[in-house]
Amino acid sequence: MEIAATAPFERSSRPGTLQAFVLLAFTVGILAAGYRSTGTPATLVIDGQSRRLQTQQDTVAALLEDIGLELATEDVITPDLHRPIHSRMVIRIDRARRVQVTVDDQTATLQTHARSVSAVLDEAAVTLNPQDELRVEGDLEANPVDGEPVHIIVQRAVPVTLVEGEHVRTLYTTASTVGEVLHDAGLTLHLADHVEPAMNTLVSAGMSVVVERSTGVTVRVDGRSVRTRTHRERVGDVLADLEIALTGQDYAEPPVEATLPHNATIEVVRVTERFWIEQEPIPFESVWRADPDLEIDNRRLLQEGAPGVRERRIRIRYENGDEVTRTVENQYVAVPPTTRVQGYGTKIVVRTLNTPSGPVEYWRKKRMLATSYSAGTAGVPRSSPSFGVTATGARMRHGIVAVDPRVISLGSRVYVPGYGVGLAADTGGAIRGNRIDLGFDDTNLELWYRWVDVYLLTPVPHTSRIDYNVP
Repeated sequence: MEIAATAPFERSSRPGTLQAFVLLAFTVGILAAGYRSTGTPATLVIDGQSRRLQTQQDTVAALLEDIGLELATEDVITPDLHRPIHSRMVIRIDRARRVQVTVDDQTATLQTHARSVSAVLDEAAVTLNPQDELRVEGDLEANPVDGEPVHIIVQRAVPVTLVEGEHVRTLYTTASTVGEVLHDAGLTLHLADHVEPAMNTLVSAGMSVVVERSTGVTVRVDGRSVRTRTHRERVGDVLADLEIALTGQDYAEPPVEATLPHNATIEVVRVTERFWIEQEPIPFESVWRADPDLEIDNRRLLQEGAPGVRERRIRIRYENGDEVTRTVENQYVAVPPTTRVQGYGTKIVVRTLNTPSGPVEYWRKKRMLATSYSAGTAGVPRSSPSFGVTATGARMRHGIVAVDPRVISLGSRVYVPGYGVGLAADTGGAIRGNRIDLGFDDTNLELWYRWVDVYLLTPVPHTSRIDYNVP
């Protein structure tokens, strides 16, 4: 926006002041008093203020000269100066007002009848651009002709290039400093942000303003959060600036060598380790051993058992005080267990038992549940060829007993008090362990179901056929 060179402003040579107007009014009063009876009556309206007077003059120009009123070139008078005076004529004078227009520190003064800023600027051939700043000092409507002139100030906007990282834009501004430009552009700056040129630099047309933004970073370390801003690109550099050291196995997330993300959160993890010795008992084993000095069916403790101790060396890892892993570094037997050894008797002692039928020799006595059966109660039909036939092929009769071969070998002779001597020649599905089924003839079957002592009679079988009742 420029002031047109073809419309220069000239200051009016009007000498009149407010005092002159007062003098004019006083003069008009005298004339009115002196010539009331002989002059032509007329009304003079100056800037909306009217006065009645009587004059001896015959034209408007002569009347104004008579009362000493001087007009400027821009003043408007109705009717024109050469019009003859007639009775009750109304003479109107609209005087021009002084207005100063300043454009980019260049000031010009003009006399105008315009009553709006836009009209004044049109007269001055001044065009406003959207970004220009306009300021008006005074009121065109209320401003008196002889008072201080209205001042219209136009500040032209100049182009400034604003660079923020990869974003480049052109601003038109009337700000005087770089700081004002950024403020007017709505930019919020942080202390860590860098601006080139400096904020107090005066603005010039076409200048470039570069804003290097810092990035926000939150660092969580040692139970606290540190909020800062930085221009650093690596996580490790940010920690170094904050004087946060990583020692031992401490680490950061993201890692120290990583590029710093925008508005990142850096977690510093403090790592500590300690070792723990854990003890675990080792149970002892129990074994049975033949004891030739101990009579069969007897037991005794040969060696007391004792548990051992297994030790583990455990590495415990803590991150920020919380246990995260336990790792067994090594383990070993600190104290070996002692095996418990129990002996079972293998010594055979032959004894004599007096029975109603005479003395018998026995080498072992066992407590057994005795039951009874016969051929007819064995569960085999009489029509079957195997009716009355035992497991060894012997015919069923009194004196045949059924046993568990694992306990009493088939073919062995036994003595059962109240029954007599029996031959172990049969087995049965229900005869297991320390149970014996006493055989009878169908004609003399006796029902048994009681615990009795069963004597195993000589001869003593080979050791390979003896059940020593090892647990």
